[in-house]
Amino acid sequence: MPGLPLQRRHKVLLFPALLLFFSTGAAAQTNSSVSQTQLNGEQNTARALELARANPLALRAFLVDMPKGGDLHNHLSGAVYAESWIRGAAEDQLCIDRATLSFSKPQPDGGAAPSCGEGKVPASEAAKDQHLYDTLIDAFSMRGFVPSTGVTGPDHFFATFEKFGGADPPQVGSFATHIGEWLDEVATRAAAQNEQYLELMHTPNFAHTAAIASEIGWKYDFAQLRQDLLDRGLRNDVAVASTSLDRAEALRLQRESCGVQGESPACRVKIRYLYQVLRGFPKEQVFAQTLLGFETASVDPRFVGINFVMPEDGRISMEDYTLHMRVVGFLHNLYPKVHISLHAGELAPGLVPPEGLCCHIRQAVEYAHAERIGHGVDVMYEDHPYDLLKEMAALHVMVEVNLTSNDVILGVTGKDHPFPIYRKFSVPVALSTDDEGVSRIEITHEYVRAVETYGLHYSDLKQMVRTSLEHSFLPGPSLWAAQDMFTRAAPACSAGRLGEEKRSATCEAFLRGSDKAGQQWELERRFRIFESSH
Repeated sequence: MPGLPLQRRHKVLLFPALLLFFSTGAAAQTNSSVSQTQLNGEQNTARALELARANPLALRAFLVDMPKGGDLHNHLSGAVYAESWIRGAAEDQLCIDRATLSFSKPQPDGGAAPSCGEGKVPASEAAKDQHLYDTLIDAFSMRGFVPSTGVTGPDHFFATFEKFGGADPPQVGSFATHIGEWLDEVATRAAAQNEQYLELMHTPNFAHTAAIASEIGWKYDFAQLRQDLLDRGLRNDVAVASTSLDRAEALRLQRESCGVQGESPACRVKIRYLYQVLRGFPKEQVFAQTLLGFETASVDPRFVGINFVMPEDGRISMEDYTLHMRVVGFLHNLYPKVHISLHAGELAPGLVPPEGLCCHIRQAVEYAHAERIGHGVDVMYEDHPYDLLKEMAALHVMVEVNLTSNDVILGVTGKDHPFPIYRKFSVPVALSTDDEGVSRIEITHEYVRAVETYGLHYSDLKQMVRTSLEHSFLPGPSLWAAQDMFTRAAPACSAGRLGEEKRSATCEAFLRGSDKAGQQWELERRFRIFESSH
């Protein structure tokens, strides 16, 4: 494989046979002792989906109850609905700039209390002014958005973050005291749709790291730059991230009454985090924050990996893209246990010059060792796309597919979306939401869209749901004997029926020792319950 680093080349397996077009009966053969009752349940469920697809409302009713595993591409700040941001701003006594429709902090004016100033009103006014309230929701989301001269989908989408979360940079999604509320919001929404796991992208406050990076400046000697940052106390911000998360998770557990009688179903939604790096800033800051992300994920197990965010078509993102990928690759060699998922290929023709579509996904895979790719929309515009698809399949690099986001931001949908091509080439795929609050959707919406647009069957959906947990960054071995082949359980759990309450002592010990396998077993239990109802 030309261009593939030697250490990755040795990992490449033989190109797998097509796995994604199993018949319903074959997909049901998940263990050596599958009963006829289970087979009938899956077949009946598949027929129920075929009947439901004729009506969008019936289809949604079917899919909202279907187990969905995990959402692996979900930005915490973008998952929060606009109504929650407005409420939080009022509680924090922020101001609304009527001209820009954004939040700001009140400024001292010599009086007894801070003032919002000219052209601004207290955020609490939104609760009394329906027009202002509606205008803010439209400004903070894609609701009712229509492109106009000078304001494109990407412009409006990414501007929302500056409006509702820009009161206290460089922390994306400020309102630090409300993070626990936001966790409760997204977990409650997930639980209502039979979703059990979330990997939320989150940027803890890194003001100190940004400051020392600015003081040190940029150096192409990565090793020396890393050492300089560590010597100046970069690791101090690891404790800041962990302490902030401690408070947020404690508030979430309190709001959901976890651990007491009558606890919320949201308590059963497991949440882990990807350290979110902002790539649209100067080189030294991006390097420093990436280093902080690797350091944080190395010591706090709640951060299971890192990711890069901000518009991929931005000037700095485009100019420094290859450099960023080499930075991630350099740090990967020093912190090999930290998982990597990267936004790559969130581009479309016309958004950037044609040569800008050449190689972002390939560099994320080959230079940065990405295990998952977020979006991957421009794959067929990359150099030698079919070779890249085969490489991704062989390396089991999963694509986090965000259908609605790709439509509203990039205008890519239907047959112009590479989703069917990824599946054809056996590249693992799973549906995710991206920014469900900004897009005004939820995970069920994405499943409805996928079924309606691409004619998916129940076995296809079950494959993707299992893929979501197979490619989660949870620690421990998989429940499945071979990666991305959901036909045979690992030896420790091969004797019984998957998902049953009773299991062998060997299987019990295996599940206790693997967070990933434990979640996968829970998914199979949910499938058994769901399929028994049809």
